[in-house]
Amino acid sequence: MENIRDQAEAMIDRFVQQIGLTKEQTFNRERRAWYWTKGSARIEVFVHEIKFDTHSRYYLRVFSPICKVPPADKGEFYRKLLEMNDSKLGVKLTLMPNSDQVYATYERDAKGMDYDELVTCIADLEWWADVLDDELAQNFAGSRPPQA
Repeated sequence: MENIRDQAEAMIDRFVQQIGLTKEQTFNRERRAWYWTKGSARIEVFVHEIKFDTHSRYYLRVFSPICKVPPADKGEFYRKLLEMNDSKLGVKLTLMPNSDQVYATYERDAKGMDYDELVTCIADLEWWADVLDDELAQNFAGSRPPQA
């Protein structure tokens, strides 16, 4: 019997095929992650394991780098990110430790997730990433990441 991670990864493979790509084009075996672009957004999808004493839980995680923290007006910039987090439903804006890269991030516990919900999660993140990078670029010139 497949575990939750295997089921989620099989659904990601199915989604990749549905959008006209292949696993070979998108999957990085070493990182166990899928990568592609949608419009101006670079998308990364993987299943993250959280280990507990007695079991593990798995989460679908979808990321897109949307901008860099600008060198000036950081307080204003961080306030804008928090305000955007409040109004952009389903997606959150994140920074990874020791990084100035801002990501649009979507997470969902993989337990109980079906294919239609996975499609919605990824499609929502793809859409929001494109909207958010434009909105931040308008407010903070020079914050947009270089295109791949």
